[in-house]
Amino acid sequence: MRFILILLITLAAFSIGSLASAQSWQPAPDAQRCPSKWGAGDQRGAGNHMKPETVLRATRLIRTGEVIELGQVLNSTMPFSLGRRFELHTKRTVMNPGVNRRGSNEEIVFSEIGQVGTQFDGFAHQTSGDSLYNCFKLDDISTRNGFTKLGVENVGSLMTRGVLIDVAALKGVDMLPDTYEITVDDLQRALQREKLTLQPGDAVIVNTGWGKLWGKDNDRFMKTNPGLGVAASEWLARQDPMLVGSDVGPINVTPNPDPQVSNPAHQIMLVVNGIHLLENLKLDVLAARQAYEFAFIVQPLKLQGATGSTVAPMAVR
Repeated sequence: MRFILILLITLAAFSIGSLASAQSWQPAPDAQRCPSKWGAGDQRGAGNHMKPETVLRATRLIRTGEVIELGQVLNSTMPFSLGRRFELHTKRTVMNPGVNRRGSNEEIVFSEIGQVGTQFDGFAHQTSGDSLYNCFKLDDISTRNGFTKLGVENVGSLMTRGVLIDVAALKGVDMLPDTYEITVDDLQRALQREKLTLQPGDAVIVNTGWGKLWGKDNDRFMKTNPGLGVAASEWLARQDPMLVGSDVGPINVTPNPDPQVSNPAHQIMLVVNGIHLLENLKLDVLAARQAYEFAFIVQPLKLQGATGSTVAPMAVR
């Protein structure tokens, strides 16, 4: 009996250790991930999928002309990560002389314009230590006035096939639980339910339902969130998308199951694979219409040397 007890304890310890190891993740060293498959010195990553045939493939999905906006409204009451803000101040600039009394109004915006609201992450946004996408080094390209490489101005206009993977609908809920980790099986079964398969160059959009909290319960929205696990992130990256987006900010499940690992989805996509991220998308209308396939259009602001851009993407059917 004593032998059996010792054996069971040993097996349990091994299982627990294996589980912890399975949840953990570290990015591959530079020598294993660089140069990028797009070539040494490349700054566009999966944006290289943007070609005339990519646009034409997307246009063939437009049948009714319906436009669904995917961007949240920017204002001072939206959820913010610590240290970020958005303030808009109105300026009455001038009342011009003349019989028609033409007046002018403008505004001053105080904001981290690259990383608030519905936002597009460029490759300068995340690092693995001091190394970025394609192994550009932080100290080599970072200046007080922006990044000399990997700035979001390199992205340009993106138009491609969009695919909504509605995990919330798969689970039969309006919103996934607070810390639900989306698995590979979830993604595959949701696609099977929608009768779709992913293709290289897609804009892959994952719906968790969490966006329903936006502007209504900001504290809960920012405290935790459902999102991709490591395995799901790596599986999506292997499908070779142009970008990955969701209605949550971190894209990754928060907190990460391994407390020693911080938001690996961001590194997996941006740093390791050169795949752009879209955060805080407004997906309620898209999900309600069961619009699982559409033409997707987005263009970041041409902010030279910036890490990202607030954006207002659209789906066209």
